[in-house]
Amino acid sequence: MVPVIDMHCDTAGLIYSRDLQAANAGKEKKGGSGYSFTILPEEMENGISFRRNSRQIDFEKMKKGGYMCQCFAHYVSKGLCEQMDLAPFELLTNMLKNTDKAFAENSDLIRPALSGSDIEKNFKEGYMSGLKTVEEGIPYEGKLENLYKAYELGVRKSTLTWNYENELGFSNLVDGKWTYDTERGLKKTGIEFILAMEEMGMIIDVSHLNDAGIRDILNTVKPNTPVIASHSNARAVCGHPRNLTDEFLKEMAEHGGVTGINFCPAFLTDANKNAPSPKESHSRISDMIINMKHIKNVAGIDMVAMGTDFDGTSGVMEIENCSKMQLLAEAMEKEGFTIDEIEKVLYKNALRVYKEVLG
Repeated sequence: MVPVIDMHCDTAGLIYSRDLQAANAGKEKKGGSGYSFTILPEEMENGISFRRNSRQIDFEKMKKGGYMCQCFAHYVSKGLCEQMDLAPFELLTNMLKNTDKAFAENSDLIRPALSGSDIEKNFKEGYMSGLKTVEEGIPYEGKLENLYKAYELGVRKSTLTWNYENELGFSNLVDGKWTYDTERGLKKTGIEFILAMEEMGMIIDVSHLNDAGIRDILNTVKPNTPVIASHSNARAVCGHPRNLTDEFLKEMAEHGGVTGINFCPAFLTDANKNAPSPKESHSRISDMIINMKHIKNVAGIDMVAMGTDFDGTSGVMEIENCSKMQLLAEAMEKEGFTIDEIEKVLYKNALRVYKEVLG
């Protein structure tokens, strides 16, 4: 069984959103709930457990799938902050503590990690690792002090944006339409943030950032600073603006970075544009491998990693949940990848970056 490091899932946000909805049922403000996830009636009644649930990620399924480490993203939206009457950073803090609680309650399976060395140590001792990340710059409120506080709370990787403009920069979603935004770079505060992240040893994640913002990062950080995309595929294979151009793939590889293969159907192949609905689009292993082979040919095998986006995507999933991750390893071997290449993609490349940046 090949160990797995997955650089992105939305499970922590999903579970916290359920808990908020249950606690505030009937108290929602007029005009919409602001919640980011749809919770099933039985989940609203019984809760969603980190240890065992019917979703794509839980600790028991991770163990079955051979996981070494799962990065748990913490996403805070402006709408949810308004709904809860909480400042964005306060909401992030509460969400992070909820994940810490889950790690503590399931310490027979998983331990928190702050570095690549922690991940290796936990794995050698028979435990999986959980690494906390942030998706979306809103919770920092444009204040460097909040970035430093997030680091103190255990955050070791962060994107700057989600799909909308914030205090730090922009996405490729402009006025509700996906585009390739090469004009609006990072804001002054965004530049200050990436320089601070580089100095403190927090991994800079360009997933969801627009093209101009990615260009600013690559032009600003030191040549030996790894820049990653936790869950983005190859734009030459699938033209969605959330994916990376060949130019970015090459330059990120030169920085020693990686990109995580995203299992979301919309980012795997343009064929999914013809699906009647997102739920009827297909996430196929064959399309994952096409993206991997392209990135390997353009930027080298050391650039390819895992970023499933589990619990943040829907569709007809060939790898239906994290317990099935070894299916990917088996398919890669059949497609001619060597054992060393398979290990690099499933865990070694991400671990290399974590050890280099986090220690």
